[in-house]
Amino acid sequence: MIPALQIAQGLYGYLPEAVLRHIATKMDKPYSEVAGVVGFYSFFSTQPRGENVIRVCLGTACYVRGGKQVLDSIKKELGIDVGQTTEDKRFSLEVARCFGACGLAPAIMINDDVHQRVKPARIKQMLAPYYETAAEKV
Repeated sequence: MIPALQIAQGLYGYLPEAVLRHIATKMDKPYSEVAGVVGFYSFFSTQPRGENVIRVCLGTACYVRGGKQVLDSIKKELGIDVGQTTEDKRFSLEVARCFGACGLAPAIMINDDVHQRVKPARIKQMLAPYYETAAEKV
C-alpha cells in the first residue's frame, strides 16, 4: 500500500480523498485502513503542499541545540505556522523528529536537501535559492 500511496502523492502532490478511496477499492482494503496509514506517516499529506517543503527537526539533539529557535525564525520569515503553506504556494512548513544528523544539529530539510548547523539569523539567506528556483519556473 505504501508504494501506491507514494506514487499517488508524487503525481498529485498530495493525497485527495478520492485518490485514497480509489486505492482502497483497488487494493480491496477498507478506506479507514488506507486513511490510517496516511495519517500515521508524516511523509503523506492530504492537503496540497507548497513547491518546497521545509521540515524542521525537533528531535532531542536539534531541540537542545536551537531547533525551536530555527523553527520560530522560519515561521516569522514565511508568515506561516507548522502545517501551513504560504499564499504563493512556494513553501510548506512541517516538523520532524530526526534526520540522523544529530552531531550537526540543528538540522532542517528543504525538499531532499539537508541543512545542518542551521542558524536562525541565516534563514533568509538559506531560503533565497529556493525563491530563485521558483521564479525560474514561472
